[in-house]
Amino acid sequence: MTVLRNLLRSKEDEGLVHAGEARQQHRELPAPACAQQDAATLIGRLRAIVGHAYVHVGSRDTKRYATGYRCGSGPVAAVVRPGTLIEQWRVLQACISANAIVIMQGANTGLTGGSTPNGVYDRPIVIINAMRIAGIHVLGGGEQVVCLPGATLHELERILEPLAREPHSVIGSSCIGASVFGGICNNSGGALIRRGPAYTELALFAQLDGQGGLHLVNHLGIDLGDGVEGILRRVEAGDFAEADVSTASGRAASDHRYCDHVRQVDEPTPARFNADPSRLFEASGCAGKVMLLAVRLDTFPAERHTTTFYIGTNDASELNDLRRHMLAHFAELPISGEYLHRDAFDIAETYGKDMFLAIRHLGANRIPTLMALKNRVDRIAGRLPGQFHHASDHILQTLARLFPAHLPARMKQFRARFAHHLLLKMSASGAEETRRHLSAMFPSAGGDFFQCTPDEAEKAFLHRFVIAGAAVRYRAVHARDVEDIVALDIALPRNATDWFETLPAELSRSIVKSLYYGHFFCHVFHQDYIVAKGHCPTALEEKMWALLDARGAEYPAEHNVGHLYHAKPELVAHYRALDPCNVFNPGVGRTSKQAHWL
Repeated sequence: MTVLRNLLRSKEDEGLVHAGEARQQHRELPAPACAQQDAATLIGRLRAIVGHAYVHVGSRDTKRYATGYRCGSGPVAAVVRPGTLIEQWRVLQACISANAIVIMQGANTGLTGGSTPNGVYDRPIVIINAMRIAGIHVLGGGEQVVCLPGATLHELERILEPLAREPHSVIGSSCIGASVFGGICNNSGGALIRRGPAYTELALFAQLDGQGGLHLVNHLGIDLGDGVEGILRRVEAGDFAEADVSTASGRAASDHRYCDHVRQVDEPTPARFNADPSRLFEASGCAGKVMLLAVRLDTFPAERHTTTFYIGTNDASELNDLRRHMLAHFAELPISGEYLHRDAFDIAETYGKDMFLAIRHLGANRIPTLMALKNRVDRIAGRLPGQFHHASDHILQTLARLFPAHLPARMKQFRARFAHHLLLKMSASGAEETRRHLSAMFPSAGGDFFQCTPDEAEKAFLHRFVIAGAAVRYRAVHARDVEDIVALDIALPRNATDWFETLPAELSRSIVKSLYYGHFFCHVFHQDYIVAKGHCPTALEEKMWALLDARGAEYPAEHNVGHLYHAKPELVAHYRALDPCNVFNPGVGRTSKQAHWL
């Protein structure tokens, strides 16, 4: 094994890189199956690479990393938190030589458990959490960026703000510390209609070939020289000039087609969804089936002067007519158009209040720290005698009741009058056209609208974006009455007109609350069903899938398959092409967990 490790290290000097389109054929010597290190040896080597403090073992110390935000958990041999890209590469080498499974992890904020284990596997598991490797390099005056594994959406937003630029996503997931990489790996969508799903064809990543050989693939379009560790050192330090950055490959750093694609309102297919073959490209949509090390992304001009309209109606067809007309005929697309049903409004008002107040008064950048503190409270409470499950949720829910009402009066009035709510944000140049059209539509027998003040607009969008967490809080504080949450995110065909779901009575009886919210103009909806105690969430979910299939929906739309959904054939083919040995994140999309996909 010592000889094997020396051979692995020596490959650094052999130029183990695929640069641009020309793939070099050098590869590392694969570790034979019979030469597996035991767990203690592997852990010792990992500690030698990153330091003792950054290798976590045992269920108590690994739980926060090995448990998903909403679902997914399982035992792991270790959690490793490298501090540099070179450490990350060496950790990967050690895991491969030990025949260990590698699960790459960012902020672990996903809703389908895609960056945590789930159940039993045939090999030991090592989670590599890369959030310590934070870094963002600005290119071309801010028109593009290169992001490292620990870069968060919020940090990217902060860096771009003085440059009057914005990242792909600026609200929602950025509020809870989500990583930039998470969006790319999962083809995540978001609220900003013009930008489509997170996407790039420019990335630096590690990949195993079919014989178990490890390769560094440089498709960043940046000349970083030769030699694995030299390349990693340069990209981490930003040690490259503008002259090293090329656009000659023709590769895209965002989805340039989406603005036209979403306008085709008579097409029988969804605008975006995770298994869309046209948006699966190497790291984009990889779901952790390669080890991503850097991505190059487009940024977007910031919208400084916007107008938000709040629309309420009891007639779902009015919103459908509005969507179709604006997409087909308006000169400018909306910036965003966020939908929420009255039931989701109510759950967010009561069970998302503390998150709303924390973000508004402390800032989104404080949320990851507060979440870590929340997890620590739960770990401490879990060690105490008695039943102290979800202690932090009960404490926070009690504290939230002490604060005064936090939502604007006009929002509350519309909540009382209308079942369906739409938040419509327009640029300065599109506001007047929107105002004229809404004034011609409303007031109607079923609906009305008002133009938000800046304060109302900020609170309305923040209220919309705490819904997902509010559902989790409801489950925690009502654990005696709730079995679990079935959380679906779906994409309806662009030509669908009957967009609001009506559940059969037999399914409604097993549900405590049904929460509907989403990105209305993209026809992407989040549907969270809080399942009553004693009912089977899995059986309910499978019945829901049958209903969605009958409506021509694709799912998941943007949260990716994780361990909840069955990956569609196109997605499985993408995974298998990226990871033929099934070393990275096996089992994602309910695929095989066995080595070599057996």
